[in-house]
Amino acid sequence: MAGLDIASVNEIAANAIEQAKQIDTPSNGKKTEDDSFSSLLSAAMNMVNETNELTNQAEAEKMNFAMGYSDNAHDLMIAQRKAILSLQYTVAVKNKLLEAYKEIMNIQI
Repeated sequence: MAGLDIASVNEIAANAIEQAKQIDTPSNGKKTEDDSFSSLLSAAMNMVNETNELTNQAEAEKMNFAMGYSDNAHDLMIAQRKAILSLQYTVAVKNKLLEAYKEIMNIQI
């Protein structure tokens, strides 16, 4: 996915959330109780943002350790492990969502 960064993903998600809210809103303008798609998409984007923050923190720890500002390798390893686990979890959730999407698309009507 060359050229796809977090900002563009956030923009795409914001557009999808707006479209979902417009679909979920009845014609009288009142919001429905069931915002399941928009809440699911918001949760997924929050997970992506959290993963990005943890990755940035790990990079900052790595730079601090490399430049000698920090001599604690333990904090560096913890930050890197958090970032790796968060990324693995995010990818697993993405894979499950894609599997569900493919399954829904294969349903014969």
